[in-house]
Amino acid sequence: MTRANPAGAPPEWRRFVLLFLAMAAVLGAVCIGFVAALDPYGLRAGPGRAQGPLMDGNQRFMYPQIARSGAYDAAVFGTSTLRLLDPADLGRAFGGRFANLSMNAATPYEQSELARLYLRHERPTTLLFGIDPTWCEPDAAERRLTFRAFPAWLYGRITLWDALRQVNWQSLGTAFEAALYRLGLVRARLAENGYAVFTPPEALYDAARAQAHIRSAGAIQAAAEAAPGYRPTPPEAAMPALGWLDALLAQAPPETRTLLVFPPVHVSQQAAPGSPAAAREAACKAQVTRIGAAHGATVVDFRIPSPITTQDTNYWDPLHYRLPIAGRIVAGLKAAQASGRDDPEGTYRVLAHAP
Repeated sequence: MTRANPAGAPPEWRRFVLLFLAMAAVLGAVCIGFVAALDPYGLRAGPGRAQGPLMDGNQRFMYPQIARSGAYDAAVFGTSTLRLLDPADLGRAFGGRFANLSMNAATPYEQSELARLYLRHERPTTLLFGIDPTWCEPDAAERRLTFRAFPAWLYGRITLWDALRQVNWQSLGTAFEAALYRLGLVRARLAENGYAVFTPPEALYDAARAQAHIRSAGAIQAAAEAAPGYRPTPPEAAMPALGWLDALLAQAPPETRTLLVFPPVHVSQQAAPGSPAAAREAACKAQVTRIGAAHGATVVDFRIPSPITTQDTNYWDPLHYRLPIAGRIVAGLKAAQASGRDDPEGTYRVLAHAP
């Protein structure tokens, strides 16, 4: 019986191994070339180089190419509480070509990284930042990311190595979807400017169901605050993420119009008057106002009891208002920027104003 060894392997085994290695090499090269050609994350995007279709479900992978594109001289940053602001409406209100770069459940760190990337590639006419309570959490520096993947390499300087870094199953799937898009077989997940109506169609609105969501969330919050181990955050506790906001506003060109906005969540999610949480929220708003005023920003507070936030039928759930409310917010921001005065109807307060 002949014993095979690496030096004297039977010819058929040698042929099999060589064929296998050759096929693996060819397949790898094809995958690398396919992903590079389709450029699913817009590594080549920049002034004069169009971005590709936005096909990945994770906005954190899609928005860097918009920020680098040079195609938008105005932008919105925030979480899902500002995602419904239509760039077309904002453009009519303030001028310029807007991108909406608000990301679902984005932490202040993620928002800051995206805004910094945008400001490295653009001298914007208008910047709009949504300020949710996460901006004032004492542990914001420790809780920088969520369970969603955050590709930090896409937020830095793009190198040739990144063309290989993006070759994985996720990018292959995204590149395949991009190919289908170019063939006219599927639609992009997001518009080129990052905008999408992520709420259900208005025709499907169910007031009773929305009210149930609102009441359930309110009950959960009340139970958490009533638990024996609950300790409210004191008003004087640190707000480290606001240092990032301060640095971002300092990075913006002096001619940029900047608005800081507290989005209108349902009143059930706002702190009860006189509570420790209300004191903390007031301290947060005061510090944001000081930072905004120091940098010539207009600060507008929709996070108050108002005709918007006290009506259950304005919301899908405690955090997400309906599409018509987004139009009212844009109109309110335009009026607040122009006049510097609180809304006569009580939907917002102007905490700082820069004409």
